[in-house]
Amino acid sequence: MKTRTVELVAMPREPHFVGDGFRVHNFIPSGYHLDMERMTPFILLDYNSKYHFPPSEIPKGVDVHPHRGFETVTIAYKGRVEHNDSNGGGGVIGEGDVQWMTAASGVLHKEFHETEWSKTGGEFQMVQLWVNLPAKDKMSAPKYQAIKNADLGRYTFDGGEVEVIAGEYNGAKGVASTFTPIYMLNSKIKKGAKLDFRFPENYNTGLLVIEGSISINGTEKAPTDHFVLMANDGEVFSIEASEDAIVLVLSGEPINEPIAAHGPFVMNTRKELVEAWDDFQAGKFGQLS
Repeated sequence: MKTRTVELVAMPREPHFVGDGFRVHNFIPSGYHLDMERMTPFILLDYNSKYHFPPSEIPKGVDVHPHRGFETVTIAYKGRVEHNDSNGGGGVIGEGDVQWMTAASGVLHKEFHETEWSKTGGEFQMVQLWVNLPAKDKMSAPKYQAIKNADLGRYTFDGGEVEVIAGEYNGAKGVASTFTPIYMLNSKIKKGAKLDFRFPENYNTGLLVIEGSISINGTEKAPTDHFVLMANDGEVFSIEASEDAIVLVLSGEPINEPIAAHGPFVMNTRKELVEAWDDFQAGKFGQLS
C-alpha cells in the first residue's frame, strides 16, 4: 500500500479578530495554496490558537450574521461558547464539545463567549471549519447537531486515544451525520506514541497540530499551531508525538463542483450568490435578535 507524503507544512499566519471574541489564524483559504478547491470539502479553517481573554461583563463574540450553502463545525478545546440560530438551534459548547450546524438554505447565527465564562475569562482555544455541501443539498433544510464530548466515538490505546467526530477509526464510529464522506478525528497522543491512518488516495487530507509537536512518516516535523497538508499520492501515513500532542485529522471526499463564494455564502454560481443576498435582505433566513 502506497504511503501518503507531506505536501506542505504551513506556519500560522498573522491572527485577526472575527468580531471581538475570536482571535484566529486562517489556514483555509490562505496564501499557502490551501484554497477552497484544493481542500474541498473543507472550505474554511479558522483556528483560535490558545489566547487569554480577560474577564468581561459583556460577552465577546460575533453578532447576528447569515450563512447559506455549507455547514459550520466548531470544536472547543478551551473556553465556552454560547450560540443561537434562527432555525431554533443553540446552546453552549463546552470544552471537548462540537457544534455542527447545517446552514444549507439559510440561517441567521450568533456566537459569543458563554456568559459566566466571560465574567472570569481565561484561556480560549477553538477551531471553526466550514464544510461545503453538494449542489443538490445546498438548499436543503437547516439542521443542528449538538455533540457532547462524552458521546464521541473513541479508540483508546496505550499511547492515548482518538476521538471520532465524523467517520470512523479502527472500529470507533463518529456520531456526526455528514452529506459526503468525511473523517474528522481528534487524536490525543502521548510522547513517543504513534498512530497510523488510512484514507482513500483522492481524499483531501490535513492535520492541525493543536498541542505539542509531531513527526509524519518518521521524517517531516510539525510543531504546535502548524497545519500539515498531505499530498494525494497514497493512502497510508503515520504520526508520532515528539511530545504529548493533540492533532485534528481531517480527510474528505472532494466535492468536484464549481465554487462561488462571497462572505457568508458559498454556492455554485454567481447568480445563486445574488439570490442568497436577495433572500437574506427579504428576511427569508428567519429572525434572530
